[in-house]
Order: sequence, then structure tokens, then C-alpha cells
Amino acid sequence: MGYTIGVDVGGTFTDVVLRGTYGAVSVAKCLSTHYDPIAGIVAGVTRALGDRDPAQVTRVVHATTLATNAVLERKGVRVAFVTTQGFRAAIPLGRYARVEEDRYDLRFSPPPPPVAAGDCFEVVERVSARGAVVTPLDPDSVRHVAAEIAARGITSAAVCLLHSYANPSHERQVAAILRESIPNVVTSSEIWPEIREYERATTTIMSAYIGPLMASYLSRLRERLAGLGIHAPIHVMESSGGVISAELAARRAVATIESGPAAGVLAAAGSGFANVISFDMGGTTAKTCVVRGGRPEITHEFHVGGKGSFGGRRAGTGVPIKTPAIDLAEVGAGGGSVAWLDPAGALRVGPHSAGSSPGPACYGLGGSEPTVTDANLVLGYLSSASLPLSPALAAKALDRLASPLNVSREEAAYAVHEIVSASMASAVHVVTVQRGIDPRGFALVAFGGAGPMHAARVAERFGIGTVVVPAYCGVASAAGLLSGALSTDRVLSRLDAPDPSAVFTSLAAEAAADLGVSPSEPGVLVSRSVDVRFKGQSHDLTVEWTPERPVLEARFSERYAEVYGIAQRGEIELVSYRVRVTVPATPDAAPTPHPPGAGAAGAPRTKPGSRQAYFPESGGYTEVPVHTRDTMGGDHLHGPAIIEDAESTIVVPPGWTAALAGTRAVHLTRSTTCQTP
Repeated sequence: MGYTIGVDVGGTFTDVVLRGTYGAVSVAKCLSTHYDPIAGIVAGVTRALGDRDPAQVTRVVHATTLATNAVLERKGVRVAFVTTQGFRAAIPLGRYARVEEDRYDLRFSPPPPPVAAGDCFEVVERVSARGAVVTPLDPDSVRHVAAEIAARGITSAAVCLLHSYANPSHERQVAAILRESIPNVVTSSEIWPEIREYERATTTIMSAYIGPLMASYLSRLRERLAGLGIHAPIHVMESSGGVISAELAARRAVATIESGPAAGVLAAAGSGFANVISFDMGGTTAKTCVVRGGRPEITHEFHVGGKGSFGGRRAGTGVPIKTPAIDLAEVGAGGGSVAWLDPAGALRVGPHSAGSSPGPACYGLGGSEPTVTDANLVLGYLSSASLPLSPALAAKALDRLASPLNVSREEAAYAVHEIVSASMASAVHVVTVQRGIDPRGFALVAFGGAGPMHAARVAERFGIGTVVVPAYCGVASAAGLLSGALSTDRVLSRLDAPDPSAVFTSLAAEAAADLGVSPSEPGVLVSRSVDVRFKGQSHDLTVEWTPERPVLEARFSERYAEVYGIAQRGEIELVSYRVRVTVPATPDAAPTPHPPGAGAAGAPRTKPGSRQAYFPESGGYTEVPVHTRDTMGGDHLHGPAIIEDAESTIVVPPGWTAALAGTRAVHLTRSTTCQTP
């Protein structure tokens, strides 16, 4: 018997899923420990293991927000930026775009650059866009820069020379000299050798900024797990949904910036529906993503660390990162989001969250501000969680809103519920309607500690008629980690390379070496794609590679029409070549659909309970049945109703019907055409 463990550290809870070779599943959910995230991981792993032998754990897969938090909170290490002579000002000048709420702000101040102007340095060299050496590298200029960086006490450097994707020799020489006196040196040709100088530079800087933190964190995690008796390899979820070794994650830390949200999307992709909208609502944020044909949408550039993280592709929302990532939209709306009144007396919810400390008022851990969780408890949607909840404390917190608003407590609570649902719906709008996708043809897959409570109301706003709540929905991201295959990506910009096959072969060999395999080994998958654009245009689209030019042109035209909505023809050119190498994980047996005898057809079932819950369509508080998945059996449950899980709660509003599938997922279908105004 062997076990694999998935660990997802969120803003409020740390989720752990343990799966055995024969499909047995054990889950644990505990409060995140922000002072030391590893403490919460150790507590969750210990609880999930129970009396099992830790030496039998064969693999630990981790999704972490360490990189994201370091960027958002500006807690990375100080970085020196080294570039070609004449280009030192590229980073301080930046490339700014204002989001909608800032466009007419006369007092707008741009965010500070990722590296201060005084920490940007130049070396004498120059390479052309075709890789020809225009100005030879001057080693003395590099030694002078190295001495100045060391004198300032800076221990991490990012090297991004002009056009180094076409010829990395100068970058390698610069790095070799810098490493004689600087502990951590990162080069753009190692991290992501792709065209667009500013984006390549910021990507390299971010890797140097968070790399030392990631290396230290993963080393400490390995030591703490070893203290429990777990000596299995540690893998980390990367932004694009693949899984890489801890060692590679430390070297390419920038690839883990969207590590946490990616795991949940994989769980949604495995729901059994080809086209779904992933809806993940935890304690701090809500995240959405479109999955078409069973595959999540992937973007090759996103922004992080800025204001308003609505869709990582939106310019003006942070520092641009050029690395593959699952295309998510994220809002500061979760179970811990605080409800408050602005100076005009209008009710607002989020983005500030009570987190795990002090947490919502109903946790009884010292929090007093009203949160979404407190509102859901007052409304009767929620009655229990991974820790005891206090209805009295929740009611007291909601009264702080009800009194100044001159409404009843339940009306204030429902207003909070509605506002946060509208906020999350705006994230769904970003990944669907704003990108020309009709959401009505999709199922909404809801998970996370709070997602199933709000999913039906969010779906109503878009005319979505099916909501899927998978088994273990409260820890779905941690469960999704166990389905991720070991994989990594490589890219290289070569404008119309004369021999694309040689480029692909080289990239595949490099990627496979990072995974410790050979591209020719049985089971190793190598996928190839290429960035194509119309000749003379600046931007490109990624399509699956084929050496047959007419087929490639047809694929590009089809993708162009899909993205821009118009059919276009013309001469094309190839810009960048991409490879993903995947080593499928050893498949474990699927989790047992249901415990023997519990809720199975023909087996005795425990009786459902009931409680008062608030639904405006029913006139306010009404007595509703409260089921678990075991008491549902094969029956169709008509709303209003509540279905409770150990880690989450599903709300079935009036006009919806719930049924239990063979996979233990709950399917909600809309039985009326009513929509929330």
C-alpha cells in the first residue's frame, strides 16, 4: 500500500487529501497559519495520515501561494537588474496602463517599478535580433557591475540582455562572472527566452525576486515532513497545471506564481463535462476559468501584483509575466470577505478578508467584523464547518450593518450574500462574455469551502442551467493536485527558423532533462506548438505545430477568427516555438464512489434533518430539508434545500433540483426560468 498526498494552502484554510493505491481517501481541513504556513501543512498532514505509516507516502504534491503573496506584499529579496548598455531605464520607465477605475484619476500615481532605478546596471555588449554579435562583451564592465552590486549587499541578480533569446552566449558569460560574488543569479535565457524585452525582463526579475524564498521554503518543508517520517519526493503545481519537482520549482520560481488556483481548475476539468466554468470560492478569493473540450484555457502572459486582479491578461493589473498559466479571473470575494459601509453609507463586501486570524466573527477567535460566512450562518445556509460556529456571534456582527442600514438582520445578511455573488459573477463575466463566449452552453463546477453555497445564484445571472458540485468539493484543489502529471514547458523565439524540427528537438531535450527523463522513453509525451502572426503584425497566436504549411495556415486562420471574430487571410510568419514534456503520473485507483452501504441503492439511509433558511422567493425564513450526500440516494431533491458536506455546504434555491450522480457529485439543474434580478 502506498499513499500520495495533495496539499493546498489557502488564505483561510489549508487542505490536505491523502489517497491510497486502492482509492481510499482521507481529507483534512485546518486553519492556515500565516506566521508559518508549514505549521498548518504539518497539522493537516498529521490529521490526514491518522494511524497510517508515513513511510508509505510515495509522493507529496503541493500548491502554494508563497510566490503570489511575496509579489503582492512586496516581501521578496532585493534584486539587481543587469542589462545591455543604453537600456538601464527600461524597468524604471516601465509600461503603464490604467485600469478603468484609474483612468480619470487626476492624482493617479503609477506603481513603483519591480527594481529601483539605482539597482539597475549596464554592461557593454550588443546582440542583434538575429543573434549576430554587434558589440563584443566587455568582461571588465561586468566585473565593475558585480563589485558594485556586492558592495550594496544585494544577493540576487536578474540578467536580461538585449535579444539574448537569439544568442545567449553573452548572458551566460555575464552570469558566470556575477556568480563569483553574488549567490543567486538568474538569466532570461534560462528562465524564458522569448521576444518582447520588457516582459522578458520582468519575468526574469520576478524569478530572482522570489526564487530564494521558494528555495528556502521548500527546503524547510522537506525537513518538517521528514520529521513526520515522510521522505517522499515533493512536487509543486506550476501555473499552467503541470507538476514540477521541488528543485525545479526553486530554480524557476516564477512558474509557480499561479500555483494555487491551477489545481482547482484541474479538478473542474475532471468533472465529466467537456465544457465547464470552474468556480472556486475559498475564504479569501474567488477564481473562475473556462474549460473547453476538457482542457483549461492557457495564457502565455499574465499580470501579477497590481490593482484589481480581474483576469490576469488585463493590462494595468501588475507586473507582466511571460510564462504559461491557466487563464484565470480572480476577485477578492470569499467566505472571510468583510462587509462594510463606505462613507456614503453604501454596503460593500471585500476585498479585505478576515482570513484565518482572527477569521469571521462566528469562528469565535476574536473577529468581530461581519463577513460572508457570518451572513450565510445567519441565513441558515451554513450550520457547521471544520470548526464550531457561533450563531450568536454572527448575529451580533450582522447587527453592526443592519442598524445603520435600517433593515432587519436577515435582510442585511441576504444583501451581503447577494453582493458577494454579484462580485463573483463579474469574474465569470471576464472569462466568458468579455471574451466572446456564451456561458449558457457551459456547466458551472463549484468547489472550495464557500463555492457551493453561492454557485446556483451565480449561475442564474448567466442563464446557466447546470451546476456540478464534485465529491470532496471543500478540498477539491488539493484533490486536483493528485491528478496533475509531471510536466514542464520550454519556449524559444526564432523568427522563421530554417529548421523548426531542430529547435523542437533541442527544447524537448532540455525540458526532459529537467524532469530526469528522455523524450524517447515510453510514456513520455512531447507536445509542440508555435506562435504565428500575420507578416508585419506585432502580436501572435499559439497553434498546434505541423510541418505542413497549408495546414498550419488553416489552424492559424481558425484561431484568429475564434479570438478576433473575423476571418482573415495573408502571409504568416513563425515567431516562437513551444514544447511541453509530460510524464504521466502512475495512476491510482479512483476514489471509492461511496462508502459501502451508505446511501447505496437498496441500503438503509439515515433520515434527513431540517432547519430554517432564508429564501426571498419563499417569503423569508422557511423550514427546509437538510440532507447529506448519503441521505439523498437516488432521489431528486427540489429546492429550497440544503446539502451538507464535511468541508462545504450546497445551497439548492427555489427553482433548482439536486440529484446525486454515480461519482458522488451533486448535479443541480434549474427547473424554472427565473433569474435573480
